[in-house]
Amino acid sequence: MKAVGVTPRQKEVGIIDHSAPDLQQDDEVRIRTIDVGICGTDREICTFVYGDPPAGSNYLVLGHEAMGEVVEVGSEVEHLKVGDFVVPSVRRPCRDENCLPCREDLQDFCSTGAYVERGIKECHGFMTESFVERERFLTHVPPELRNLAVLMEPLTIAEKGLAQAWDAQSRLPWVRHHANGKPTGKGLNAVILGAGPIGILGAMTMKAAGFETYVYNRSPLPNPKAEIVEAIGAKYISSNDVAFRDLPGLVGSIDLVYEAIGISSVAFEVLSILGVNGVYIFTGIPAPGDSIPVDANQLMRSVVLGNQAVIGTVNADDASFKAAIKDLAYFKKHWPEAIEAVITKRYAIDSCRELLLDRATGIKNVISFD
Repeated sequence: MKAVGVTPRQKEVGIIDHSAPDLQQDDEVRIRTIDVGICGTDREICTFVYGDPPAGSNYLVLGHEAMGEVVEVGSEVEHLKVGDFVVPSVRRPCRDENCLPCREDLQDFCSTGAYVERGIKECHGFMTESFVERERFLTHVPPELRNLAVLMEPLTIAEKGLAQAWDAQSRLPWVRHHANGKPTGKGLNAVILGAGPIGILGAMTMKAAGFETYVYNRSPLPNPKAEIVEAIGAKYISSNDVAFRDLPGLVGSIDLVYEAIGISSVAFEVLSILGVNGVYIFTGIPAPGDSIPVDANQLMRSVVLGNQAVIGTVNADDASFKAAIKDLAYFKKHWPEAIEAVITKRYAIDSCRELLLDRATGIKNVISFD
């Protein structure tokens, strides 16, 4: 069957012939791929900076933002049936019995670094006509969310980041205020760095959680991303119009920053203006390159004297995928046109090289196998 992959030794990217999968364990599910999102990680793997094929393979099938339809289930599958829509997670636990996170199904906190990731590290991804996965790594998708479910994996980054922020900020009185049994950001200000899919989905997550939400991005107004941001009731601010140091004067005290750009120079500039008792969530992974100058003394003073928390977040656990399902439903109900606009276009597999190697356009492009 057809798949999209990279062959690192030959530095090749494109469509390859990949063996059709069969169930090997009783708790496995075979899935017909419907949609696979293209993200920055896929594009970086295509520059051969990283991306490791599985043992015994000279190529790596790409794709970790996927949704599909169940076509076969093993005898020990308990909750899924043929015809269900599902989204797979990405990271798989390491085998070290002393790695407590992995033994507790929190492989996103793996302490050994020996995890594998589908479509990224030592395990084939989902950018192919069908794949097999264990039931425990799949999340059921309600039929009404079928056309949006490809956004679940990038949305889980914001879900996990916010969950960690609530945990870190439980030290503060404001996180004790709850709405419907959940912490609320009502009365607090969140700044989102970047207006790519991670940033826009992060803005939607923070807005839904009650934060007064601002998206800080370099593109000048007007632009399609700003239209989405404004449609959800958030505020779009261009760095062409407002310097980072002027953000507190416009926003007020910055209680939460959700970084979604992966540009360290900008990220640390905004860290320097984080408000007292604020929390900063890093999600980006800068490309290798030259070091940047940082006023470390001032940053350290601010973090200590301001009781600030700085958190890094990667991948996501089962709870984050379940939270993403709930928030996708909320987005569809309250901002249907905005959330649908995050998906720029669906393409056939023949467009894979253009999507992976040419300059990125739009917000979220998707390869559709449907």
